[in-house]
Amino acid sequence: MDLASELAPFSPSADLLFWAENRVGGLLEQIKTNATEIHWRDAKIEKLTLELAYLRRMKFGVKSESLAAGTRGLFDETLAADLAACEARLAEKRQAAEMGPHQPPPEKPKRERAGRQPLPEQLPRVEHLHEPETCSCGQCGQALVRIGEDVTEKLSIVPAEFFVERHIYPKYACRPCETLTAAPSVASIIDGGLAAPALLAWVMVSKYADHLPLYRLERQAARAGVTLSRSTLADWVGRTGVALEPLWRRLAELLRQGTVLHADETPVQQLDPGRGKTRRAYLWAYRSNALAGELPIVVFDYQPGRGGKYVVEFLGDWQGALMVDDFAGYDALFRRQVIELACLAHARRKFFDLHQATGSPVAADALDRFAALYAIEATAKGKTVEERARRRKETSKPLLDALHLWLLSTRTTVAHGSALANAIDYSLRRWPAIARYVTNGFYPIDNNPVENAIRPIAIGKKNWLFAGSEAAGQRAAAIQSLLETARLNGIEPMAWLIDTLEKLPSWPNSRIDELLPLKKLE
Repeated sequence: MDLASELAPFSPSADLLFWAENRVGGLLEQIKTNATEIHWRDAKIEKLTLELAYLRRMKFGVKSESLAAGTRGLFDETLAADLAACEARLAEKRQAAEMGPHQPPPEKPKRERAGRQPLPEQLPRVEHLHEPETCSCGQCGQALVRIGEDVTEKLSIVPAEFFVERHIYPKYACRPCETLTAAPSVASIIDGGLAAPALLAWVMVSKYADHLPLYRLERQAARAGVTLSRSTLADWVGRTGVALEPLWRRLAELLRQGTVLHADETPVQQLDPGRGKTRRAYLWAYRSNALAGELPIVVFDYQPGRGGKYVVEFLGDWQGALMVDDFAGYDALFRRQVIELACLAHARRKFFDLHQATGSPVAADALDRFAALYAIEATAKGKTVEERARRRKETSKPLLDALHLWLLSTRTTVAHGSALANAIDYSLRRWPAIARYVTNGFYPIDNNPVENAIRPIAIGKKNWLFAGSEAAGQRAAAIQSLLETARLNGIEPMAWLIDTLEKLPSWPNSRIDELLPLKKLE
């Protein structure tokens, strides 16, 4: 019997085969489509998960980028104070219950501790001598002999104290010549004003360094029985700002003499009276290079927008290397004789955020590679430019090249549109500018110095909320430039400003550099 002829009735027809092929093909196409949709859906979910974790960390968690940073609660300092108060109350209860009211308290057990930090030597000492009630021995009545002393030091404070300076100018006459002689009156920033330089400095430092609104200063003065209206304080701020503006302009000139600069910007709200609302303006920050032995200088520039034209206007025809973040507004500079430097910390931050959100082992690997590069920079801290250049060439460059190859190879295995792909693409897109720091010893590795300078202002915005006008914003930028530069140079801002306001009215313009808050001038 022919097996083929027996199976012939059971063979599928041509139509059935055609239908089956189309059906299978359709199913395969549907599977492929579903796989694509699932891929993009997963990428979208991963991206949203990363964004949500980042926002939660910004709102509720620590903002440190350390991979193993210890978590600290928002109210740790309040909790510590409450614990100390509870311990004190508990000790009082135990003493009352066990010892009675007239017995001395028990000696506290000695605790092992690292030791209290010594009080600053420059602070004045006010001595309080505590002698015994009697200088005779309580047993035999003989006179006591001093054999030594115990000294304890406690930190104290005198709150802001207002007082009146009386400037007396005696008049002397020569009877034979019939002439009068008197000392010239002390020049003042505000002619005929009642504020001494120290009071003006207190207002400026409180407003621009401590970010206290004027109404709070008004309340502080009122508690001391002094009436200082906000309008008066505002008048002092405006006039003092005008007097200090030449120092800001000279500081900007010195900054532009550097060959390597940092730049960054932060948004601020500016009052728009016509609409009864606020609009967005920007505070641009420029900082000198800390690796080339240049003077520590920070200059803020207030502008109504974020366009690249504002950077071009401030820097003018400056040429050199500029460390910036990934903002297209700087591109106009890089199309001329300005070298672009990109921030390695920004590249690292992408992987840090991903690791914080998902615990990605690939992101952890990237963080380890970034950490190795930063470890080399830490060992070169304080070294000469030549020594730093040698270490970068011998150790940093091979690690940086290996990181680049790792980014390229890892990118081929990562799905497009995922958070990991975005982190890798950020580094690859800016790689020439990121890797440029290893070519010498005076290029910075990241933009952290200017970010650190701008961070107090970002925090202070929560107090003053908005700038009243563009002129007020520019005045704030000028004063904050001087105060922050003083801090970077290890100069106490309040003391510097008092001395400057005393000298400024009669100071010659040819010696203006001597008033700047700088350690020294090259």
